[in-house]
Amino acid sequence: MNFSAVFFYLFSAVMLGSAFMVIASRNPVHSVLFLILTFVNAAGLFVLAGAEFLALILIVVYVGAVAVLFLFVVMMLDVDFAELRQGFLQYLPAGVIVGLIFLVELLLVVGAWVAGPGIANAVKAPIPPVAQVTNTQAIGRVLYTTYVHYFELAGIVLLVAMIGAIVLTLQHRKNVQRQNISAQNARSKKTALEIRKVRPGQGI
Repeated sequence: MNFSAVFFYLFSAVMLGSAFMVIASRNPVHSVLFLILTFVNAAGLFVLAGAEFLALILIVVYVGAVAVLFLFVVMMLDVDFAELRQGFLQYLPAGVIVGLIFLVELLLVVGAWVAGPGIANAVKAPIPPVAQVTNTQAIGRVLYTTYVHYFELAGIVLLVAMIGAIVLTLQHRKNVQRQNISAQNARSKKTALEIRKVRPGQGI
């Protein structure tokens, strides 16, 4: 058994154990910490599979942003989860039915899954014409050349969504001084500057 197999079983075991603890922990903060541990071990599996770009994205996006943000939200809001679980039993039959449907779908997918014979070679050479390029460089070349317009369009859509969320949640408070850009641009020397002669011993 080589080192790759040892690390594969190590990452897999820790990931499965931490994933189970995410749903088994009573404390939501502990659940988030176990979720972060699950993501880290999943990133290790991606590195072993040769997909280092997915591993970096998993660490940067999910661990560095989503999981940490959720952790701070849980700690700051002090949500009463005991009150949220009061109506759990009345939704239990519907949840069991949905869970059985998902279980059947997963069994069908696993039963029909077949590994491709060229997967190992595809990992080493992500783009056949350029064999000396890593996965990250290959994705960057494709993303910023062939699909650059779709990438920019997705950025514009996200920007519009962010501006819309800010506009919808913005609350104007009274008695707060705000900038008036048009009034500031229309100012001249006469309206912005006033010269007064101050006599000695007197104020303005």
